[in-house]
Amino acid sequence: MKKLFIFCLIALPATLISWGFKGHRAIATIAQKHLTSNTAYVVSAYLKGESMAEVATWADENRNPTTAPWHFLNLPLGLTHEQFVKFVSESDNNVYSAILKTEASLRDKGLTPDQKNEALKYLIHLVGDAHQPMHVSRKEDKGGNTIQVRFDNKGTNLHSLWDSKLIDHEGFSEAEIVRSYDVATTAQIKQWQSDSPMEWIWESYQVSSELYAQAKPGQEIDETYYQKYITVIHKRIGQAGIRLAGELNKLFNNEQVKVNSVLPSPSAGAQSVSAVKLEEIRNAIGRNVSVQGKVYSSKDIGSMVLVNLGAAYPNQLLTIALKGKAKELGNQLSDKMITVEGEVIDYKGKPEIIITDTSKVKF
Repeated sequence: MKKLFIFCLIALPATLISWGFKGHRAIATIAQKHLTSNTAYVVSAYLKGESMAEVATWADENRNPTTAPWHFLNLPLGLTHEQFVKFVSESDNNVYSAILKTEASLRDKGLTPDQKNEALKYLIHLVGDAHQPMHVSRKEDKGGNTIQVRFDNKGTNLHSLWDSKLIDHEGFSEAEIVRSYDVATTAQIKQWQSDSPMEWIWESYQVSSELYAQAKPGQEIDETYYQKYITVIHKRIGQAGIRLAGELNKLFNNEQVKVNSVLPSPSAGAQSVSAVKLEEIRNAIGRNVSVQGKVYSSKDIGSMVLVNLGAAYPNQLLTIALKGKAKELGNQLSDKMITVEGEVIDYKGKPEIIITDTSKVKF
């Protein structure tokens, strides 16, 4: 009998979130920018229209006794690469094994859409956890949680410092983090996406080993430390986003999703919404759809903001006309992957969706 991978949803008290909210959301946003068109379509369907950033911290917010160990890996210091691989391969119920399990679940044709939804939300989060060095660390100090340090004239601990304090000190918004961290070259993207989850975790182990070697109880984290390691954080978050996209593209690039079996049925009296690929939007004139695409250009013409998906004007595949309160979104969407819901109309031979409700645009 096929053993299904089913998730429990018993909420635990709030806990520290690796990379913080901004970090995890940035990883998800970077990943979404590097998805193929078909993968983006499948991901949107399984997430029921939510963006990857919106679900990026769901796994932390829904921890339970079964899934709590999935967010980290405890192991001794001083392991060679060979010893490390052996140790991790023989261990279970940790971030490495959880990534493998969630990916297996997403490949399992026998799982329900709701189970795929949960598996995908876990994977989006856990890839980020695997790239946080203090989530691949020692059991005896709870991943650095008991090593007290000072930063910005406040007491904290080594784990929290790396979860969010160093990122917060930089002062970037989520959008600024994405712009500053998503700078990988084509060669780097190819290399990073060819690395296995074991290598991601080995990289984190190497960094955490270095951090432990210099950590001292009560240590004052100075500007030299910050300048040295904020560049490491840039790279780890960038790698997490690129690699998450790579894993999802491997899983979904050739998958065909029956949208009606994934998206919830409309309530009585509501107009049916169907998910369509951006490349096929021209065939959806007159229909109420959910469509995802990257913003390539936009223009404020006074009465509305015109946002172009798929390519810059005049080669766009779809124009989103933001009117009324929705105009406020105009300066927030540049270079982002967005999901839009609305009726497709024909405007001078080009597909267009008019948006007045900000809830119809997700990013």
